[in-house]
Amino acid sequence: MTTTGIDGSAMFRERTDQVLGGLSSTGQLKHLQTIEGPMGPRITIRDRGEVDCFCSNNYLGLANHPEVVEAGIEGLRKYGAGTASVRFICGTFQPHEHLENVIAEMLGVEASYTFVSCWTASEALFPTLCDPGDMIISDALNHACIIDAMRLATVIKKGVHKAVYQHSDMDDLRRVLSEARANADVTGVLWVVTDGVFSMEGDLGRLPEIRALCDEFGAMLVVDDSHGTGVMGETGRGTHEHWGMKGAEIDLFTGTLGKALGGGAGGYIAGSRAAIDLIIQRGRPTLFSNALPVTVACSAARAIELLMSEPERVARLRANVKAARDGIREVGFEVLESPTAICPIIVGETATAISMSNRLLDMGVFAIGFGYPVVPEGEARIRVQISAAHEPEHIERLIGALRTLKSES
Repeated sequence: MTTTGIDGSAMFRERTDQVLGGLSSTGQLKHLQTIEGPMGPRITIRDRGEVDCFCSNNYLGLANHPEVVEAGIEGLRKYGAGTASVRFICGTFQPHEHLENVIAEMLGVEASYTFVSCWTASEALFPTLCDPGDMIISDALNHACIIDAMRLATVIKKGVHKAVYQHSDMDDLRRVLSEARANADVTGVLWVVTDGVFSMEGDLGRLPEIRALCDEFGAMLVVDDSHGTGVMGETGRGTHEHWGMKGAEIDLFTGTLGKALGGGAGGYIAGSRAAIDLIIQRGRPTLFSNALPVTVACSAARAIELLMSEPERVARLRANVKAARDGIREVGFEVLESPTAICPIIVGETATAISMSNRLLDMGVFAIGFGYPVVPEGEARIRVQISAAHEPEHIERLIGALRTLKSES
């Protein structure tokens, strides 16, 4: 017995069991699927065998591309398994420098800096670049890493403010910007941050309109284009290219190397040389966290080079997206309209989405059901994601399985 009469370990076990038991009893408990082989349009899942994969972010099919794999292997041979240090001590290797130059070239900005994940990059950005008196203004549906980075910034630097505007509502963004400029406590920089592609909705940030409002109110524009880079635009440069904008029209990008750009891991911040220099000097994740593994840096650089030299990959992805969307609608499911590779099928309740996802897997189609807290209550969905690596027969099997699912509902 403790001196206080409270057993923290027992209390923790009891409340954890209640949460997990509740999830299990309502059909919301998530089960991890173990993949036994490389990521591709068709994968092998333990105890399931081969299935068609429609839940990966492998948008360009580069995760298992021979040249991307070989670049990583060569990096491993030449530079070893680990960096064994943070960047400013002795963890910066030549492949980091090369990758960062390639990212900056791809986006059309002055500089970039890499991290072990885009989540880490986001947590470096606002806490480092914001000062007391600044305000960060976020779209209501921005990714969780942006939300947490905003919260962290207000804790680390007292006097940093935050605000939210309704999703893609430009009138509401104008209202928030106007109120911010009238707020006597907001004396510094206004930062407007938006996803380029919203991962759960599959829709686009309205970048030209946001840019115009930022110019009107003297605000900085930050775009997280993790699901847009490699996907959107004629050559896959990202959502800004889709809208006919140049990279320099975006003040700062954040993005990932773990989706279209090889699918390994890692993230980055890209923008002005001055901003990147400040991140290097003062960013806590850059000062206290190891560098991106060199083998990943080598693979990601090769993936970007393939993107820039083979624009037909983006065209093939676009054709596959159209075929999948047309088929989903023809079956009778509601799919949110979008030019992106994310095709959310809205089904309502979380348990329904998980049950339908499990049934699809029984039919050899791997597509994940998402519910609360990833999306709001009552807006659960099956998120179908398309890759340039999908062949017509993969998409035909997807549509066939959805047709069966519809007939059973």
